[in-house]
Amino acid sequence: MKRILTALLLSGATITAALTGNLSRAHGSPQPNHGGIVQAVGETWLELVVRGDAVDLYVQDNGDDLPSAGMSGNFTVVNGAAKKEFALAPAGDNKLTGKAAGVAKGSKVLTVVTLADKKTKVSAAFDIK
Repeated sequence: MKRILTALLLSGATITAALTGNLSRAHGSPQPNHGGIVQAVGETWLELVVRGDAVDLYVQDNGDDLPSAGMSGNFTVVNGAAKKEFALAPAGDNKLTGKAAGVAKGSKVLTVVTLADKKTKVSAAFDIK
């Protein structure tokens, strides 16, 4: 009887969480927190946000913010056959930032980030829509 009651309570809690949306941000499912485009590279999540000439990249480890201090990186903007590379610099919290003109719809942005351990590199490609 005790097992049945426990199973019913757990089932009810799961259904309630699903109906209220609490499972949508569980570990393992990358979500944009800043209105950008998210790419999962293993357990590292990168979120690219482009606003005008500002390009921001947010870094998370399976949903937990990774401090950007000690990180470095770059990004390449590809428009057709034209390619331009720009630097990314730590900008507090889990954010790296850079400046680039010409990131428009239809562009592809290729990112490479070296994490603070100076050994781990994470790269991703983002299609700007």
